[in-house]
Amino acid sequence: MEPDVNEAEDASGAKIPVGVSSCLLGDQVRYDGGHKRHSYITGTLGKYFEFRPFCPEVEIGLGIPRKPVRLVCAERGEIRCVQIDDPAVDHTRALRESLARRRDWAAGLCGYILKKDSPSCGMERVRVWRGETPARDGSGIFADALMREFPWLPVEEEGRLGDSVLRENFIQRVFVLRRWFALFEAGLSAASLTRFHARHKLIVMSHDQAQYLALGRLLADAGKSDLEQVAGEYLRGLMAVLKISATRGKHVNVLQHIMGYLKKSLAADDRRELVRTIEDYRLGLVPLIVPITLLNHFFRKHPHPYIAESWYMKPYPAELILRNQL
Repeated sequence: MEPDVNEAEDASGAKIPVGVSSCLLGDQVRYDGGHKRHSYITGTLGKYFEFRPFCPEVEIGLGIPRKPVRLVCAERGEIRCVQIDDPAVDHTRALRESLARRRDWAAGLCGYILKKDSPSCGMERVRVWRGETPARDGSGIFADALMREFPWLPVEEEGRLGDSVLRENFIQRVFVLRRWFALFEAGLSAASLTRFHARHKLIVMSHDQAQYLALGRLLADAGKSDLEQVAGEYLRGLMAVLKISATRGKHVNVLQHIMGYLKKSLAADDRRELVRTIEDYRLGLVPLIVPITLLNHFFRKHPHPYIAESWYMKPYPAELILRNQL
């Protein structure tokens, strides 16, 4: 049976392992000897995540302080990371190999937070120089290698964590991946994989209902095909659909679907209150946490085994207050 890993810690008491650019924790590893400590990461998220810091530029021996580097577009269109004052000093290969040396370490992570704008760690919109003109259309060399090697890994930049939708999306994916690892730790089977899918049904539907159905079709042959191969395809598909931002309209569809499990239990006035609250959410008058709280209240009075198992109702610790801003 799939274990319940909906809290910050797993059964061993360990926090969720998440990689992070070292400077965001306050480590003085930047080219100028400084840091970019991020209080939300070290404070709020640090209560739930075990941060595992890494600085690829230090890893390849560039030293602290060091001469700054930047991304340039080479003659054949390849993006290179070179020293600003001497473009002949090229660190591209070394930065890529820094991930190769840490592959086993990275494979055990449930997420990664990168430093924005960094030519090594920036996730997106990093300046790429073409002659004397920069364009914000690149990714840092290490970050690009990380996302290519582990396409299912939740990856985000510290700057984008200020956006409530992107923040909730990232943290939700981290908790889903942790539950995925717990599934394997308990012993993968066709039955446990199907249960995992069922428990995440409503979460996936809030992102893309068509993709939920596609994932279900993939699992239909889980008992007949190579299970680990099916599981790998499922994970890639699951994490891809969860990257799609959930919308208010899709959440409303899920809330109405959940309400259907109460149709034989609610009194008329309670039903009207629930319908009105979901409509208020649809109109943007209240955040998502309001109809979710009301639903949880009704399900405490009228329990349903499927809803009790659904991760949609409890995707991460309530203390993160992520649904208060959606």
